[in-house]
Amino acid sequence: MSIDLTPTRRALLSRTAAGVGLFALADLLARDGLLAADGPPKPGENPHPSLAPKAPHFAPKAKAMISLFMHGGPSHVDLFDPKPELTRMSGKDYGGNVHYSFVNRASKTLFGSPWRFAPRGKCGTQVSELLPHTAGIVDDICVVRSMHTGFNGHEVSIRYFHGGIAGVTGRPTLGSWMVYGLGSEARNLPAYMVLSDPGGAPVDAANNWDCGFLPPLYQGTVLRPQEPRILNLNPPPDAAGAVQRQNLDLLASLNRRHLAARPGEADLEARIASYELAAAMQTAASEALDVSREPERVKALYGIDRPETREYGTRCLIARRLVERGVRFVQLFLGGQPWDNHNTIRTGLPAICKRTDQPAAALVTDLKQRGLLDTTLVHWGGEIGRLPVCEGELNAAAGRDHNGQGFTNWLAGGGVKAGMTYGATDEVGHKAAENVVTPNDFQATVLHLLGIDHERLVYHHGGRAQRLTDGRPARVVRDILA
Repeated sequence: MSIDLTPTRRALLSRTAAGVGLFALADLLARDGLLAADGPPKPGENPHPSLAPKAPHFAPKAKAMISLFMHGGPSHVDLFDPKPELTRMSGKDYGGNVHYSFVNRASKTLFGSPWRFAPRGKCGTQVSELLPHTAGIVDDICVVRSMHTGFNGHEVSIRYFHGGIAGVTGRPTLGSWMVYGLGSEARNLPAYMVLSDPGGAPVDAANNWDCGFLPPLYQGTVLRPQEPRILNLNPPPDAAGAVQRQNLDLLASLNRRHLAARPGEADLEARIASYELAAAMQTAASEALDVSREPERVKALYGIDRPETREYGTRCLIARRLVERGVRFVQLFLGGQPWDNHNTIRTGLPAICKRTDQPAAALVTDLKQRGLLDTTLVHWGGEIGRLPVCEGELNAAAGRDHNGQGFTNWLAGGGVKAGMTYGATDEVGHKAAENVVTPNDFQATVLHLLGIDHERLVYHHGGRAQRLTDGRPARVVRDILA
């Protein structure tokens, strides 16, 4: 009996994808052009979805990026931006205008940092005592003290950072744009991976890694915060081993018969072994996510041997293992917004610093030791900062309200100048006052380091050419480029 595969070919492929994950199917088909029509796009049309590596616009410094996103707004005046005048004036009224998010707890009482700053490293950048491990890598990072969204809310600023336009949902995020523009170098792993937190989703949930109007192929793949980190990666027991081998052999045989009967058809011709690669992904993903293979000294570097840093340290180590294997963009999130210290900042801020400081510093150190920091851009920072005035009474329960007018992020590797600070806030740390950097400037600079001109990275949607940096005029911050 002859079998006609023409009407049911993709249905067959879809059904036999069980056990490797649907993202594996989409990944393999797209890499091999099986989801694409023939021919290049016409003017005004979009290129066919593909994860095949693409040539950058110009020679890149970075090949991959790891973003350690700190939801909630880390207090820059307590961590990276020392303000002697704020300390001197602590307890007195601030004379400037303040926009509060929580008016019922509003105060104009200046709140000097309870923590000491000191020059660190050869560069002398001042860092708070709350970040002793970050202080140890200060010669490898660029501290940007003049970040500015102009908005004090979490979601509006998060969407500005990730999607390019403040407050707007449904737009592709930075990782999706990167993979759309450059494709992937990881044959057996997703190009864009999100490492989630066991404490739950971050504020704004899936909007943080949405592909928006880009094809779903460019969506972030979310790893679970516990094992198994990818569900349905391995086949069920009754379909594993010899059974899976038989299924793959059958599929290869059917593909060969299909091609033999239709010479010259390109739909499947180059990839009879595509499901061999899908099966190989089972091994590749499991191996990449298995930190038990790392030496004990490396685990200790990330703090995996300590309860307070074990979880975040494990994810930072996984991030390194992923970019080491060709993953283009990895982003780590925290559950909720633990940096949102509206009250009891004297206990809340040290706690989140203790959880994240060592792992973040270890990531930079480990990448550098392995020769990967030069080609891997590392980002640390949140969507906003905190006000220099206290929220509520200036006592043990005091906190700080939101501040999108001026705050700090840092970058390392990937073509960024090391051991420097850039920009400044005013004398009390309220507003960015020198070399202001917006999220669109940040995005333009990141894309530039990856060899992409942000003006030329476009996708046609809604009747026009859309860009990541559509929010406001954007500039590449060339002063921080090595």
